Amino acid sequence: MRLLAIGRGKPGPEAELFARYAARIKPNMALQEFNDGVGAAVEIKRREAETLLAAIGPQDFVVALDAGGKTPDSLDLAKMLTGWTETAKKLTFVIGGAEGLDASVIARADAVLSLGRLTWPHMLVRPMLAEQIYRAQMIKSGHPYHRAGRP
Repeated sequence: MRLLAIGRGKPGPEAELFARYAARIKPNMALQEFNDGVGAAVEIKRREAETLLAAIGPQDFVVALDAGGKTPDSLDLAKMLTGWTETAKKLTFVIGGAEGLDASVIARADAVLSLGRLTWPHMLVRPMLAEQIYRAQMIKSGHPYHRAGRP
């Protein structure tokens, strides 16, 4: 499992939190970072799309993170993740840059996921995604990590 992300992270709490959850995920989630694009917004998205699409293999199962994607709760994400992993393809998550993902990346995606309607800094999306994937795996295994009910 891997995460392709536009933007190079710096050492700090966001990177540490991502690393903590990425190591708990089975198989571990590998992070591949790419430089931000430069130029006008349309040109940035085009260049970043070229970079991301070149890193995606033809047999990858691609999940693009985009505001227009599905917004499941954690239980639904666990079901989705189970279905995605059963394809026996390499599960590849994609996070775009500040301008978002180009339509060509969304078109290549096998699934499009949103972490909600709020706008999140891209360096926070990485650990949030990793934690939710870990949570989904714990739900699937019946581990009490996830608390489905409210107090």
